[in-house]
Amino acid sequence: QVQLVESGGGLVEAGGSLRLSCAASGSIFSINAMGWYRQAPGKQRELVATLSSGGSTSYADSVKGRFTISRDNAKKTVYLQMNSLKPEDTGVYYCKISSMGVDYWGQGTQVTVSK
Repeated sequence: QVQLVESGGGLVEAGGSLRLSCAASGSIFSINAMGWYRQAPGKQRELVATLSSGGSTSYADSVKGRFTISRDNAKKTVYLQMNSLKPEDTGVYYCKISSMGVDYWGQGTQVTVSK
C-alpha cells in the first residue's frame, strides 16, 4: 500500500516563495517517475514538473527558471520549490509517483498567490 501526503501550500504574496512536500508511506520498489501537477479553477490539470528515476528534470514553460523539483530518497519525499510566485500560479497542486504502470496521487494542496 502506498500513500502520498502533501504539505506546504498556503497563501503568499506575488514574488514570494513556497516549498511543497510530498511524502510517501508504504513500500515503493520501482519508481519510474515523480511529478507535480496543478489545477486552476475552471481549468484542466496541467503538468508542472517531472523528475525521472535517473535524475532528469523537465518543467512547463510557464515555470522554468522559477520552480525546482527535487527528492530525498531517504525520506521518500519529493519537493517542489517555487520562487518568484505569480498570481497565475494559483491552484491546487498534486504530486504523483509512477511505479510499474501505476500512478499514485497526493491529496492536493492549495496554493494562492495574491497580487
